[in-house]
Amino acid sequence: MHYQTGHFSSPVVISSGSTLAISVYTVTSKSAVLRWNSYPGSSSYRVTAFLRNSVQPFIFSSFSQNTLMGSINSLSPNTAYTFQVEALDGSMTVLAQSSVDGFTAPDVPTIKMASSKQSQNMTVDFVEVPGAISYIIRAETSDGSFFSEMFVPGTPGTIVGLQPYTDYTLSVMSVNSAGRSQPSEFVQAKTVLATPQLTTSSPSNSSIAVLWTPVPYAVLYSLSIIREGSILQSRINTTNTSLTIDSLEAGTNYCIKVNAWSPESVPGDDFTVCQITRPSTPQSVVLKMVNGMTTLSVSWAAVHGADRYTVISSSGLNCTSSSSTCMLTPLTCGQIQYISVIAMTQGGPSLPSDPQQFITFPCPPQPLRVDEIAAGNCSVIWSSVSYVDYYTAFIKRDDGTEETCNSTGTSCNFSCHCGYSYIMSVFANNQAGSSPPGPVLNQTTLPCCPGNMSVSSVSWESVMVSWMAVRGADVYETRAVDADGELVCNDTSPVCVLSDLTCNTRYSLLVAACNDPRGCNRTCSPQTYQTAPCMPEIVQVTQSNSSSINITWTSANSAANYTVSVIGSVGNPLTCQSGGTSCTVTGLSCGTSYRINAIASTAAGLSLPSYSVPFETAPCCPRNLSVLQVTQAMSNVSWSAAQGAQSFIASLASPRGHAQCHTTRTTCLMGCITCGTNYTVSLEAISSTGHTAECTYHGFSTSECCPSGIRLFRRANNTLRVQWRSSSPLSNYTAVVTGSTSSRSCSSLQPGQNACDVSDITCGDVYSVVVAPVNPDGTVVQFCSSRMYSVFCSGSGVGTVLYRGRRSVD
Repeated sequence: MHYQTGHFSSPVVISSGSTLAISVYTVTSKSAVLRWNSYPGSSSYRVTAFLRNSVQPFIFSSFSQNTLMGSINSLSPNTAYTFQVEALDGSMTVLAQSSVDGFTAPDVPTIKMASSKQSQNMTVDFVEVPGAISYIIRAETSDGSFFSEMFVPGTPGTIVGLQPYTDYTLSVMSVNSAGRSQPSEFVQAKTVLATPQLTTSSPSNSSIAVLWTPVPYAVLYSLSIIREGSILQSRINTTNTSLTIDSLEAGTNYCIKVNAWSPESVPGDDFTVCQITRPSTPQSVVLKMVNGMTTLSVSWAAVHGADRYTVISSSGLNCTSSSSTCMLTPLTCGQIQYISVIAMTQGGPSLPSDPQQFITFPCPPQPLRVDEIAAGNCSVIWSSVSYVDYYTAFIKRDDGTEETCNSTGTSCNFSCHCGYSYIMSVFANNQAGSSPPGPVLNQTTLPCCPGNMSVSSVSWESVMVSWMAVRGADVYETRAVDADGELVCNDTSPVCVLSDLTCNTRYSLLVAACNDPRGCNRTCSPQTYQTAPCMPEIVQVTQSNSSSINITWTSANSAANYTVSVIGSVGNPLTCQSGGTSCTVTGLSCGTSYRINAIASTAAGLSLPSYSVPFETAPCCPRNLSVLQVTQAMSNVSWSAAQGAQSFIASLASPRGHAQCHTTRTTCLMGCITCGTNYTVSLEAISSTGHTAECTYHGFSTSECCPSGIRLFRRANNTLRVQWRSSSPLSNYTAVVTGSTSSRSCSSLQPGQNACDVSDITCGDVYSVVVAPVNPDGTVVQFCSSRMYSVFCSGSGVGTVLYRGRRSVD
């Protein structure tokens, strides 16, 4: 190993542009090896050593021009020097020079003794030297197959990594920052035998078995045994490579030291191993349930030397603890467990303790079903399980009421009322406790039958059923059943309206309370309901006479009574009753519109009124009727108003002909009337719908016909004779002669006479002459026409009479 402790100095150039540099390559206690570069033109080099800070050369050496590294010897150990190199030409003239500072290594140590305590180490005791900061121990075999150096801070120093029972040559070198010294004088020494590699075990709680591999060159083995905590030890020598040590304490730690002896009776490396014996078998095992039923506490008396314990069960459930208690969890229901405890040390396990029998808690029974034995009495049934002493059934009702039943069998009876939900669970019990909760069985009883059922009619085809709400009902089902089928109403409220019922039908009404788990309770008593009778249908209305009608209807009802109402616009309705299909209503008024309907009635109520049928009586006849002859051929017929009449037909009939007038008024002017004729007068009143009333009145006779052929003749004594032709030999006539100043009249003296005389006529005047029949009542017909005559004077008396023509009646 080389140490470069100097450095290249700044080069010095004397005669050329090239440089020269020097460095310390390595040093020893009395020499230094220097290195420099080649300088052009040089023929040799001179290396000089100066004591540091001195100009006097201490020693120098010369080298040829081809040498670039050289040593300088005879130096002092651990001394500071300045080393200088000079490049010389052939005439020894210095061409260039360079210097560097350095130290020599410390002085060479002296070995006092070398010995081996361990098979891979050698300890060297030597004399330390000044200036050394550390030392190097060198070991090598004589054949050169092994070489090793190791730094040590001082004496004694140990070199490691050697081979057992091997001869080595040992030397020591001192070291400072400059380098190392030369090796000291060597010594010979041999390492001791290797340590046996022990393997120990504890076959039982009172023995330890020791086994080791043979050590080469060993002729004897020594073993020392000491118990932990004791100062007494036993020593055993043997040439074997195994040994069993008996009569030891259980659970106790023993330390065993062994070494091999060489043929030179030198003991080799020692090796110590500690081995604990197996513990004693645990005693006083106690089993106890804790933390419910799934954990078994196993405890025992502590065993000396045991550092942990293992509890094993026949079911494979184990636990480990460092204390004297261990929990086996989770336990499985319905088993017989055999529990043992094993103590453990590093030496191995103890023998298991005697098995302790333990019966675990029972498994939970499986509820199978609930049977209702009788009303209000139920039985819960479950399957049997193993290792059980008795069963406990818990029954809880949804109102909080609880019931408990103990049984050694597989069933229990309990009270179960309608409308409740029950939660049931069954536990099995033994000395270990109760089983875990098994499956919970939910049982809901049928809802109770609704009470206070009330039925009322809402309409002719609907009925409302109401009742008191009951427990356990989610919905109510109301059924109306008859021979043809049923109607169903579902509602959550305790009231239901059944619609679209058939009239005149007997229904059985049943209200069933229902819930999801159990369905509907259809064991409740039904109630009978009779619907109202069916609506009759009027098929015919006939008028018997002017004030009565007969009504006929049809209906599907049985044993029903019917009331027929005839309703006019004024007055109270007219009615008739019948148990059949027709009846007669009297007291109707003429000229009146009526609505007719019929209603059926039974004990169940009234039907819908039938559809109304309109009916109209014939119009009333006018109370008064008069005929007034207007002219010889025209008469005016008039009458009073008639109720219900919209138009009239007036008729005058005689054997000589008839006249007719159709009008909406109450008067009618009729022509083509024959004078002197008896007429039958009739009137037909007609309603807006065409109903008619035939009205007959007293006869009417027209006046006698006005006479014809009227002539005026002059008579003596200022008298004029009026002459005519009579239409009837039985009629009397009167003549009226009217002048400008007077009017004179005359009458026939007897029926059938056709002339009469008018006296006191003034001549020179124009006279109007009217001849009219006299009615039997003495009245004179007023519509006969007049004739105009001029009466001239003849002297003082009446002269010529001249006809001037006709004129109308004023």
